[in-house]
Amino acid sequence: MSRIYWDTNLFIYLLEGEGERAERVTALLSRIKERGDQLYSSVLTLGEVLVKPLDQGQTELAALYEATLSPPVVELVPLDRGCARIYAQLRQDRSLRSPDAIQLACAASAGCDLFVTNDDRLSRKVAPGIQFIVSLERAPL
Repeated sequence: MSRIYWDTNLFIYLLEGEGERAERVTALLSRIKERGDQLYSSVLTLGEVLVKPLDQGQTELAALYEATLSPPVVELVPLDRGCARIYAQLRQDRSLRSPDAIQLACAASAGCDLFVTNDDRLSRKVAPGIQFIVSLERAPL
């Protein structure tokens, strides 16, 4: 069993997307379930995905995000003291934006094996505690 962490954009593709990215994320989630892997993200992800639905009065979509970003589908990692320390180390790289550093810190503190994002900049970073950071198109199915 692997611990897999999804960046925010993958959940948006999963629930709102169309086309190749949405299909790839759906296939990846199916594979995660088949293998019995654990899917993680952060409480920041929940906040990020709720902005648009709440702003546009899409209460059903907001509820769908809330349900999807809950066990048993996803385990949300809180931003705690351990994450804050990892975040501080990561932010020494000034090219790393704060939300990205928070995501990576949460994944590292949860001991995730694989961090999947669609942000190619992140796929080139190294974060202590995360074995692999890959783009969605390179994520193993």
